[in-house]
Amino acid sequence: MNNAFIIGQYVPGESIVHRLDPRTKMVVIFLFVIIVFFANSFWSYALLAVFSLACALFTRIKFSYIIKGLTPVWFLIIFTFLLHLIVTKEGDILFRIFTYPVYAGGVMQGAAISLRFFLLIMVTSLLTLTTTPIEITDAIESLLQPLKKIRFPVHELALMMSISLRFIPTLLQETEKISKAQASRGVDFKTGRVKERIQAVVPLLVPLFVSAFKRAEELAMAMEARGYQGGEGRTKLRELKIQQRDILVFGVFALLIVGLLFTRA
Repeated sequence: MNNAFIIGQYVPGESIVHRLDPRTKMVVIFLFVIIVFFANSFWSYALLAVFSLACALFTRIKFSYIIKGLTPVWFLIIFTFLLHLIVTKEGDILFRIFTYPVYAGGVMQGAAISLRFFLLIMVTSLLTLTTTPIEITDAIESLLQPLKKIRFPVHELALMMSISLRFIPTLLQETEKISKAQASRGVDFKTGRVKERIQAVVPLLVPLFVSAFKRAEELAMAMEARGYQGGEGRTKLRELKIQQRDILVFGVFALLIVGLLFTRA
């Protein structure tokens, strides 16, 4: 389970992506999420796909590991594609599945939306793969710094978001452990009617929630024992600094935006 879901995991490394300022990575990913919806032609999608592939290669993390980690979202991607095949009825009829016609517009729109979804998941997962939770916390706090003027709890919000990302793989590991323990006691999660499968999930959810609350309590006690009292008066061991490689990344991303504008239909 841990290797089958990479969102929230951190893979140590010394690649250029690992060494980028976390604020640079967050800003670039935020802008990428926006511009991916402006793609509307083959070449614009190809440009975004090349950029995403290059980002993955520059992390020096095995591409097979990244793709394998995206396995749980393939169901949503395939479901999105099939949904557009059924709903969209534009263009010529390409073929029929039994007696149901499949239109060219449905295939094209389904492929475009599915590709967008895949690129978004892959690029955003690179953030947690190459950035530690502490760096994510510092980056969010730095980017939201102006909100402190209106007494917004920036540090607390950043801490909660980074802890949430960090505990995703932990909860998945706990889910796998509990499901194996329940299966060894005769609980069947894979066969039977839908109602029976839902009822079988209950013995899995109850200990999972208990374990989650226990971990939250232990974390709170550990933070309190170390004198944590919020962001007021805190200092940082490593100060975030924009360097030449960050400026270079922003330049490359600016070229990507220009290229996207020229390749739009």
